[in-house]
Amino acid sequence: MNIKRIGVDLAKQVFQVHGVDSHEQVVARKRLSREQMHRYFKELPPCLIGMEACGTSHYWARVLTGYGHTVKLIACQFVKPYVKGGKNDANDAEAICEAVGRPGMRFVAIKTEEQQAAQADHRIRSRLVQVRTALSNEMRGLLAEFGIVLPAGTAQLRKALPILLEDEEQKLPASFKVLLTELAEELRHTDERVGLHDQRIQAAAKSDERIQRLLAIEGIGPITASALVAAVGDATQFASGRNMAAWLGLVPSQHSSGGKERLGHISKRGDTYLRTLLIHGARAALNGAAGKEDRRNRWAQALASRRNRNIATVALANKNARIA
Repeated sequence: MNIKRIGVDLAKQVFQVHGVDSHEQVVARKRLSREQMHRYFKELPPCLIGMEACGTSHYWARVLTGYGHTVKLIACQFVKPYVKGGKNDANDAEAICEAVGRPGMRFVAIKTEEQQAAQADHRIRSRLVQVRTALSNEMRGLLAEFGIVLPAGTAQLRKALPILLEDEEQKLPASFKVLLTELAEELRHTDERVGLHDQRIQAAAKSDERIQRLLAIEGIGPITASALVAAVGDATQFASGRNMAAWLGLVPSQHSSGGKERLGHISKRGDTYLRTLLIHGARAALNGAAGKEDRRNRWAQALASRRNRNIATVALANKNARIA
């Protein structure tokens, strides 16, 4: 069987395969189980394999590359235009097979196991931070029902909780104090878990020379640098720094036609987590730019005064992404 190119529609247990030969004739259209996937591709002569960049795709890309095949991952939105007919596994596999053969197609870099482990650390930490925010908001709302409104910030909440639990003048019901004690313990436990992830990420940052280089950029700290290395890897998939900034959604969206360029808000494409970290870091760098006379900080301050601070913050995040 002379298979030139294969499209694989991934799933948990059942996989659809669509293959064509050098004359673009269909020569394989199969449904495979997980066990059959390994056996089928291990026995198949090396060929080009396309898959959507989705859950388990990086794992299968590593496995099939180990069998001698060339594997390309495609973003799901780039496969959709090639789907013919209704939505089913066979049509999806055929669309992937067609898309991976296009000369102008853009592909997703295959992540290593180390990158995915680092990303898992960041994802869990991000979820815990969201849980902590929701928990603190819940506590503030409950306290407001008893006429207690605290200043903004989780630090202010942590500072006020011991006082509220011990102060008899507040006249909080004993039953509510029991609930508040439980919530305070839950907040403390969540803080500890976030701290453990921070320590783990910072320890890994000390031993990674790539992260150490990124830390030299003003506005990028250990968390952002570690997330960048985990998500991007060696960055060879980008032709330039501008491409990486566009991948992160830090460039204006376009609606240009007839030779007229129309630029809108930032596109917000790509990894929301990474973009958020870069913008928060840029905001901190912009806040500390006052009084600094180097070229970069003078540019940021001039932009903030000429436009507004939010535009300057995103522009600085874009610059940091390109430098990274």
